[in-house]
Amino acid sequence: MGDKNIALKVKREAPKNDNELNFIPVYMPDISGNEKAYVVDCLDTNWISSIGIYTEKFEKSCADFIGTPHAIGVSNGTVALHLALHCLDIGPNDEVIVPTFTYIASVNAIAQTGATPVFVDCRLEDWLLDPKDVEAKITPRTKAIMPVHLYGIICDMEAIKEIADKHNLAIVEDCAEAMGSSLNGQHAGTFGDIGTFSFFGNKTITTGEGGLVIAADGVLAARMRKVKGQGQSLDKRYWHDELGFNYRLTNICAAIGVAQIERIDAILDRKRAIARLYRELLQDTDVAFQAQRDGLVSSDWLISLLLPAHVNRDAVMQGMRDKGVDSRPVFYCAHQMPMYKLEPDSKVHQA
Repeated sequence: MGDKNIALKVKREAPKNDNELNFIPVYMPDISGNEKAYVVDCLDTNWISSIGIYTEKFEKSCADFIGTPHAIGVSNGTVALHLALHCLDIGPNDEVIVPTFTYIASVNAIAQTGATPVFVDCRLEDWLLDPKDVEAKITPRTKAIMPVHLYGIICDMEAIKEIADKHNLAIVEDCAEAMGSSLNGQHAGTFGDIGTFSFFGNKTITTGEGGLVIAADGVLAARMRKVKGQGQSLDKRYWHDELGFNYRLTNICAAIGVAQIERIDAILDRKRAIARLYRELLQDTDVAFQAQRDGLVSSDWLISLLLPAHVNRDAVMQGMRDKGVDSRPVFYCAHQMPMYKLEPDSKVHQA
């Protein structure tokens, strides 16, 4: 993507009440269903921590919606990534390939394992990691590829999986922005070894803070479930036989998630309708949207676009703000960040 950073993320939802009519934020979660009732139920029954009926119900509902046998709720999307990498035994002296154009959590999770993030470039048409650059960056130390399905568009998983199989690499899909996205009928997160999701307040469905890891392999899923709970045996209470973390999702957060996923189809329909409207209204302008390949059904998480090179992005954003419409720049490339910027003796590979 280079360093131009001229894209915008723009408004997804209409204001919900009169107090918000004067300013339209980038996003507002729809919590108009059973969210309050389920949270009150948690409070009334005293099941407010990580044990309770809503945790299991949310995991099962997510697994059914995504189409995976195993789904494990965690406390946020970043720890979902770290848990996935840790349970694939990725650590110091290993390398993980990741797009430089991503939210920083993707890269931070790799660094937190002690592994080295190896940055690859993105394709101009869809802004997603370029399989050709992935192939060029593989070394004997490469252990995994982390495709990031930005803004609801799914990466070229056929090409990525072919590369991973050829070099015996694991695939961890970052699906933080792709809940509800599918390619040829297959949901994001089910192409690789592990898929991770975020349920932050601005995501397709939210639990306030929360995340999810999914896997088809039962042994791998069981290990992630164990490790997220301080490494405690799943069969013997207070017996901890491997390093673990407190990455548990609370019953209260899961209760919000259950209410959200009850209405996920309607939420996605609304998002997609708004996305179509933006594309229709801007079709005769010089802005460029992410390309969507055949067979893709996008969650349309946030409508993002590239402005023409001669247009002042900040001026456009200020003009929108003056009219009461908020917007955001897209993510800065990770290799521009001070802690990952290439230095003469750096172990981090630059895109």
